[in-house]
Amino acid sequence: MADSRIVIVGGGLGGAKTAQGLRDGGCTGSLALVGAEDHLPYERPPLSKDYLAGTANRESLDVHNRQWYADHEVALRLGVRATQLDRDAHEVVMGDGTRLGYDQLVLATGSRARHIHIPGCDASNVLYLRDVDDSDALGEALGQARRVVTIGAGWIGLEVAATARQHGVEVDMVEAAQLPLLRVLGAELAQIFADLHREHGVVFHLEASVAEIDVVGGRATGVTLGDGTRLPADLVVVGVGAQPNVELARDAGLEVDNGVLVDEYLRTSDPDIYAVGDIAAQAHPTLGRLRVEHWANALNQPASVAATITGIPTPYDKQPFFYTDQYDLGMEYRGYVPPGVEATVVIRGERDTRELLAFWLSPADQVLAAMNVNTWDAEDQITALLGAGAVDPRRLADPGIPLDQALR
Repeated sequence: MADSRIVIVGGGLGGAKTAQGLRDGGCTGSLALVGAEDHLPYERPPLSKDYLAGTANRESLDVHNRQWYADHEVALRLGVRATQLDRDAHEVVMGDGTRLGYDQLVLATGSRARHIHIPGCDASNVLYLRDVDDSDALGEALGQARRVVTIGAGWIGLEVAATARQHGVEVDMVEAAQLPLLRVLGAELAQIFADLHREHGVVFHLEASVAEIDVVGGRATGVTLGDGTRLPADLVVVGVGAQPNVELARDAGLEVDNGVLVDEYLRTSDPDIYAVGDIAAQAHPTLGRLRVEHWANALNQPASVAATITGIPTPYDKQPFFYTDQYDLGMEYRGYVPPGVEATVVIRGERDTRELLAFWLSPADQVLAAMNVNTWDAEDQITALLGAGAVDPRRLADPGIPLDQALR
């Protein structure tokens, strides 16, 4: 299939890396990349981290510069949205009415910020963070704000809060759960993040709901909680999750269920169409069906797709990975705890200094996932434990025992 016509729909990291993987793998056919944004494909994690904080420039976000696409004969169709897949004709219908023919198609349409629908939600200074234009608008707003209310205490909300505090902006954070990140990390580790933000002046409103956003003259002036508490604000940031952009696939009749269903090779129910990144609900070779909304999938899945398209079927079998930077805390998380599994958390290191490793163990004491916090010399050992045999929890928790000696 080296000389196939290939179209990639999605102008983010997943789309750019698919193009790169195909050319690196010897694909010499026509290759087009369609992106709804006017920007070159770029990476999104810095949008809530160093780019938002002003410590990274715009060009540093780009996966490749424009010359790379020209040199590798990748036709860019930016600023135009793919509106329909004509599977019978093997064509992508564009918003301007043009059609792109394909032999193989890769969907990398990503996800969008989940919006709230309450009174006042359409005020001009109620902001979300998903793309670079959002980050530019939020950075400008933070430079002028004195008080911000963030709705949602997930990764985006916490990273924005950290940047806001570093700008001297007062932050109130509203969260429905008992702790930030409770569902992801569990109570003990979620408390570490709550304490970190409180030490930096963030005020949490936990187990709280938002009744409305108060608006005067089209601008938000505060947030009223379900119990009547009013939080004044000159900026409201909403971070309540994301939803995958599956409409193009769904309307074309591809199998969709919390994402576009793909096999271990990231092939959809149509053998000529693949999906990568946030939208891909994969039948993972070892972890079962899962969809992961993190940067690492968009970075790594394209290599498997490119190899498969160019004649070397390659299942995607990497463990999920994500990271965060907040104030002086850096964290990496590897692995996956399936829903419904009662995992035991083992901590190795110091909670007080926030230098630690954390492990999520299955009922059979196998390491399902691991997190390193401000500790950077154990990546290989942590990775080796994922999917290995049972460990001894006491040895795993003892910093004096090498990690490779924690296995039973």
